[in-house]
Amino acid sequence: MSVFADLVQRLADLLAPLFGATAAAAAIVLFTALVRLLVHPLSRAAARGQKARAELQPKIAELRKRHGKNPERLQRAIVELHTKEKVSPLAGCLPGLFQLPAFFLLYHLFSNTTIGGHANELLSHELFAAPLGDRWADALGAGGALGPAGLVYLALFLLVAAVAVFNYRRTKRMMAANPVAPVADGQAVPGMGAMGAMTKVMPFMSFLTLFTVAVVPLAAALYVVTSTTWSAIERAALYR
Repeated sequence: MSVFADLVQRLADLLAPLFGATAAAAAIVLFTALVRLLVHPLSRAAARGQKARAELQPKIAELRKRHGKNPERLQRAIVELHTKEKVSPLAGCLPGLFQLPAFFLLYHLFSNTTIGGHANELLSHELFAAPLGDRWADALGAGGALGPAGLVYLALFLLVAAVAVFNYRRTKRMMAANPVAPVADGQAVPGMGAMGAMTKVMPFMSFLTLFTVAVVPLAAALYVVTSTTWSAIERAALYR
């Protein structure tokens, strides 16, 4: 943890001439960008996998028609198809999974008052009027939703909401372009009810970021906001 704290502090020192008192916040944004650059090859692979899975949908629809009444056989057939075509259904999860350590490091770094037995000096840094170690509840208690710190969170919420709406619309378009066949031989395919429910929920998943930003330390919230915005731009470019 102390090594990571030293890294953030060094980045903040480098950026101080440009960003002044908000250098630590800028360092977190830069750190997030570096992490996203590192996982970009995985994001490109995930995009290729998504396109490959979309191309498999007609074949999967045929399998559902053929084995719709036998869920176990259908599942085996779908797995065999993915194996044959060398398409991993989990490839899209890898970019997010590889980012989790960075997020949790920031979360713990700005949640602890001491690091290595010494006071955590990073907690003294702010993004304008909002301390990087505080949460939205602290901002509300300090000056209300429209107080100095509250306005910082309001700006973050607006940005996250805009990105969420963008992702919502893009996800709806992608799902409309690649619908999942709901029936087989005139009968409902077993398991399709749960899949249909998930399909309805997926476009709204981006809005959960608003909750995350509200409850984690501001430093971790900055990571989430930066990464989410990066993802929206990246996916728009890769999934054209």
